[in-house]
Amino acid sequence: WNLGFWRDMTQTLTLVLSSSLIAIVIGVPLGIWMAKSSKAEVVIKPILDFMQTLPAFVYLIPAVAFFGIGMVPGVLASVIFAMPPTVRMTNLGIRQVPEDLIEAADSFGSTSWQKLIGLQLPMAKNTIMSGVNQTMMLGLSMVVIASMIGALGLGTQVYFAVGRNDAGAGFAAGIAVVIVAIILDRITQSFNQSSR
Repeated sequence: WNLGFWRDMTQTLTLVLSSSLIAIVIGVPLGIWMAKSSKAEVVIKPILDFMQTLPAFVYLIPAVAFFGIGMVPGVLASVIFAMPPTVRMTNLGIRQVPEDLIEAADSFGSTSWQKLIGLQLPMAKNTIMSGVNQTMMLGLSMVVIASMIGALGLGTQVYFAVGRNDAGAGFAAGIAVVIVAIILDRITQSFNQSSR
């Protein structure tokens, strides 16, 4: 607010939170499916590797081709780039639930749905929240790249500063991005710690 970045910060938060929410809503069920089915894991794992290793700029080409310039292709590119940690950590967390607890749930006649909701997800929650945290940080790292296709926010200020060779403005906007990243990181970590 003091540096005049309040509006840009709210636009950046909109981009990051909307892309993270979409990535989590899609990623957690995919991670559960991977944990439950080895065939699904064999198919989804290479796709996640592809999503993580493909340069972020490459996502922008089909996003712009389908949706034009603006916030929507920025959100789409951020979702693709940021989703893999949530999927992987959900899969890992559910697979790490001790077998003896699962056997105890089976012996009490729990259905697979009851086991998932009552045992596996609560036991895997810390791992899943770590994946959510990473997803939000990756979404925030796409802010500057998404600004190249018209997504508004702090990334636009950094992009314009680079274009004008204005080191001071670029540094100030970069610090604002770092502050937003720290705040989001602390909030997600506090959610994780408060429920232990």
